[in-house]
This record gives sequence, structure tokens and C-alpha cells, in this order.
Amino acid sequence: MAVKILWYLTAPDGPVPWEPEGRWETGFDHLQELAAAIDKLGYYGALLATGFDHDDVLAVAAATFPVTQRMKFLAAIHPGLMTPAKLARIALTIDKFSGGRLLFNAVNGRDTILPSLGVHFEHDERYEYSAEYWQAFQASYLGQQQAYQGKYIHQAARPPLPDPRRSGYASGALAPTQKNGLELWGAGTSSAGVAHSVELLDVYLSFADTPQRLGDKFRRVGAEAAKLGRKLRFGTRLQIIVRETEEEAWDYAQWLVDRTSVDYAIQSIQRQLPPGETLETYRSPNPQVQRNLDAIRAGRLPSARDYEIHPNLWTGPALHGFNVLAPLSGTTLVGSAENVAARIREFEAQGTSAFILSGWPLIEEAHRVADLLFPLLDLDHGFDVPLLNSGRYRGDHAARAKAA
Repeated sequence: MAVKILWYLTAPDGPVPWEPEGRWETGFDHLQELAAAIDKLGYYGALLATGFDHDDVLAVAAATFPVTQRMKFLAAIHPGLMTPAKLARIALTIDKFSGGRLLFNAVNGRDTILPSLGVHFEHDERYEYSAEYWQAFQASYLGQQQAYQGKYIHQAARPPLPDPRRSGYASGALAPTQKNGLELWGAGTSSAGVAHSVELLDVYLSFADTPQRLGDKFRRVGAEAAKLGRKLRFGTRLQIIVRETEEEAWDYAQWLVDRTSVDYAIQSIQRQLPPGETLETYRSPNPQVQRNLDAIRAGRLPSARDYEIHPNLWTGPALHGFNVLAPLSGTTLVGSAENVAARIREFEAQGTSAFILSGWPLIEEAHRVADLLFPLLDLDHGFDVPLLNSGRYRGDHAARAKAA
């Protein structure tokens, strides 16, 4: 087997972007520079995440693909914010000009977010709507003429196109670049989410866990897909701190902890608490997690190593959360290039073939990962990946630590 490594093409940026003093103001020039670096370094592609405070992913993809040549743009899309036919037209246009490099991350959102975007469905019904939406989208993307009539989506048959020889049109309809439809990535852990995923997705995603537990989840989802005669690929989302040595990597993890506020940890914990629990009442069955909680309640952050849940797998502070209670969106690979590569191969052995990674600052860490880690992995990017292995970051952390 071989793996695909993707990076992150979304603001904010900075050395500690989850804290105001560690966050940079990033604009259009920075995003173009980041996209160009991801492309040049040989990443398979990048995730363009969506959210209230994010730039629109379709605008970012259209604005940055001209400075790239081969990377894929995995754009996170909430179904229902525009009609399926309109989204298909935009996707066909981006694909036409980029050479078929657009992918969609089908995001079904959270109950607290979607109503503010004008989408009002209960949890399970949201997945029913999403299934119809993406079916109608793919039909439009592939140029199918017939109407789509579902419970939620009503799309009339397309009228015949005018003869370009008589109408003055330069050409006919936009033709699909991806002949089997635009590739869909996405997630869903509930029973409704899994049913939706196995019916529609090409790549099933999950936040990281220990390799065995993540593999167990993928096998359960894969078994449901097999009942429909489908076979999925699987991917995960991780932060990463990779250095020449273990000591350098863990020193940098500690550097991040030292620059993270207790308030950020508390806010992240509160988002993970089970319903009805508070920071004061919750007791973890995991002794190490409970010790970490006790320290945070007392107003101090435990040391970096106290958040290691598996060799080189860390739940310390990250932009996407400080997952003290359990691994989630902020889970991080930490270690030497050799050990991080070993962990990636461990995930791969459990069925993971795509890794969406990020480290901050994004451009600097993208270079570091490509430099140190890529030469140690079997990559499946569809092109020859430049193996840098320049050693340009040797001693970099020591200089940073001395300056700090």
C-alpha cells in the first residue's frame, strides 16, 4: 500500500494561531504563497476548510489554483447553500480551468451551525437531504438531461442546448473532467451518518484516534459499504510536529504548551464534555486524563508528555482544539521523522490511506514535513514527488529555543 499526504490551505496562520498573540493576519498573497508551496513540495492536495470565520472555499480554490500545477483542492461544502445544479456549474468551471483538480469534502455540519446558514433539518433528516443533494449534483456535473425528483430536491429536466452553429455560442455544455463524477470525501459517525457515507462517498474520513481504534471504525464502515457492493478508501485528519530527533519534537511540543493559556484548555474541554457534565463534575475513567483535568482545574497545564495517548500521538494544544478528554480534531503526530513515519505506517496497516496534515506556521512546517518525512514514505500522489532531504531544518529548533 501507499499513502496520500494532504496539507491545509486555510487561514489563520502563525506559530501559535489558537492564541491571539501567536496568530498572524493572513491575506490573499499569503494563501497564494501557501498553495504554491504545497504544490511545489509534492503534496497530493490540500483541505480548504469551511466555517463562519473562513474564506469561501470555492473562491479560495479559484483564486489559488492558477499558481499551482498538480495539487488537488479538497473543498469543504455544506449541501443546501446553493442549488445542486449551480454548484455543479461552478465545479465544472474550476475543473475545466484546473485540469480536473477539484474534490469536495461533503460536510453535514452541526445542529448549532446550519440554521444560521439557512438550512433547517433535524439530525437524521439532514443526511437524507444531503444524499439527494449530492445525487442531483453528480447528475448535473455529468451532464445528465433527465429531471431529478426527490423528497427534498426537485430539479427539472435540462432543456436542449442551442446549436452552436446557429446560436452564436462558441461551444456546447461544460463537459465533466472527472468522468465518473466529482470525487466526494466526507465523514459521519452516527448510524445515519454511516448510511449516508457508504452510499455516496469515495473516501471516508474520521478524526484521528489510536491506530487500532481508528482501524476498527474503518472496518465497521467498510463492512456496511460492502453490503451495498461498494468499497471505500479511508483517511484521517492530524496535526503534526516532526523534527530530526524525538527530543527536538517534544521540546517544540512543550514550547507550544508553554504559550497556551489555561482558558484555551478549559474552553476545549467544555466542548468535549458529555451532556449534563461540567468541568467541575466530570470524572474521567482514564487516570492520566483525570490527573490532567485536576491540574487544569487548579489553574496549570500539565507538561507536554502528559498528553501522549499512544507512541507519538498527542492530544496537546492545536488550532482545532486541546483534546484533553479524548482524541479529536486537534490530535497531533509528534516525533522524529523515523518514528512519525512508523506511526503513519501503523495507521496505514489499519486501513488509512489518506492523511490530511497541518502544522504551524503552515508554509514552514509544510517544508519541514516534505523535507524530513516524504523520503521515508511510499507516496501515492499520481506524480513523481521531489525528495528534498536537504537537512535545512537541522538545528533550527535549538536556535528558536535559544532566541525564546
